[in-house]
Amino acid sequence: MKARHLIGAATAAGLIAGAATAATLDDVKARGHVQCGVSTGLPGFSFTKADGDWDGFDVAVCRAVAAAVFGDATKARFTPATSQVRFTLLASGEVDMLSRNTTWTFSRDVDLKFDFLGVNYYDGQGFMVPKALALTSAKELDGATVCIQTGTTTELNLADFFRANNMSYDPVPVADDKEAQQKYLSNACDVYTTDASGLAAVRATFEAPGDHVVLPEIISKEPLGPLVRHGDNDWGDIVRWSLNAMIAAEELGITSANVKELAAAPGDNPEINRLLGTEGSLGAMMGLPNDWAVQIISQVGNYGEMFDAHLGPDTAIGLSRGLNAQWTDGGLLYAPPFR
Repeated sequence: MKARHLIGAATAAGLIAGAATAATLDDVKARGHVQCGVSTGLPGFSFTKADGDWDGFDVAVCRAVAAAVFGDATKARFTPATSQVRFTLLASGEVDMLSRNTTWTFSRDVDLKFDFLGVNYYDGQGFMVPKALALTSAKELDGATVCIQTGTTTELNLADFFRANNMSYDPVPVADDKEAQQKYLSNACDVYTTDASGLAAVRATFEAPGDHVVLPEIISKEPLGPLVRHGDNDWGDIVRWSLNAMIAAEELGITSANVKELAAAPGDNPEINRLLGTEGSLGAMMGLPNDWAVQIISQVGNYGEMFDAHLGPDTAIGLSRGLNAQWTDGGLLYAPPFR
C-alpha cells in the first residue's frame, strides 16, 4: 500500500536531513550490514515469512545494495517504517536508505532534503470495492465511505479526485495497512484506496479475492523508488547504480543463471563487459570491487527476475509488467549508460 507522509508534518525530518554527513558508506562498512527502512508488511513488496526472514520486491532492492557493498546479499537488516516515522528514521540516520513504496515528489526531494535514486516501480492510485456493490467506475462513488491512511499523499489525491468530480465522501482514517484491511473487510468503509499494486497485493491475501474488484480509474502518478539523505552522494551513487544494474542486466540479457559465465568469458559487447567489471573500472569509481554488479545479479537477479519472483503473473499478486516493462517492450524502464 502507498503510505506517503504529508509535507508539513515532516519538517523536522527535513531539518535533520539537512545536517546529514556523507559518511554513510563508511558507517555501513564498519557496521557490516545495510540497514533498510521498509513498509510494515505489504505482500509482494516487503513482508516477513514464516521463518521471520524479510522478503519481497522492495526488500530485494535493499539486498542488491548489500550484495554490491559486501558481495553478500544477506548482509541487510530491516526496520519496519510506518508512514508517520519513515522520513524521521532516514533523516536521523537510524536507517541507511528507504526501500518501501515511497512516491518521489518535489517536496520530499527538495523540502525534506532527500535524494530519490530512481524508480523501481511505476504506479498510480486506484480504488477497490466489494463486487456486491456492482460499481463499474470510481465516478460512481459519490457519498461513499473511504478507508484512507492519514498523513499520506493518497489522502490528498483522494480529496482532489472527489472535488474535481463534484462528489463527496466520508473518510475513515486508518493508521496502517493492517487496520485498513480490517476495516474494509468488516464493512466499516465502502472503498479501499491506495496504489493499484498495493490493492492487488492486499486482495491476494483475502479469503475470497473474487468478491472484490479494482475499479478502472488510476487517479495519480506514483513513481516509487529508494531514497537516501541529501549530502550523501557517495552512498547515493551505490544505491542508484545498484538499481540501474538490475534494470540494465535485463535489457542486456544478463541473468542470475548466466552472469558468472559472461563475467568469466568476456564477449564483444562493451556495455556488458563494463557492467560486469571485465572492462574499465566502474566499481573502483564507487569504492567497490569491480564485480559489484556480478554479485547483485547472481544473488538477487536482474530486474525482470526480481519482478517475476515477487509480483509477476505466476505469484499470488499476479501483476503484469505494464509501465514497468523495459523501454524496448513499450514500458518506461531503462537505465542510463554504463560507461
